[in-house]
Amino acid sequence: MPISARNQLTGRITEILLGEVMAHVSVRVGKNVIESVITRRSAEQLGLKKGDTVTAIIKSTEVMLMKD
Repeated sequence: MPISARNQLTGRITEILLGEVMAHVSVRVGKNVIESVITRRSAEQLGLKKGDTVTAIIKSTEVMLMKD
């Protein structure tokens, strides 16, 4: 599926916490973890489960940087 977002990171789901309406999904990308909150319905429709490989697509108007 073509998409305009250029910030795409592939990782593996390490945890999914399902609430009544929302799902909190943790994705390990290298040494880092990206956390996403999506609707529970979306998580169920995608069939997401721990260990799945997914692509995090980041579309944001602001990205903060911190120098190490």
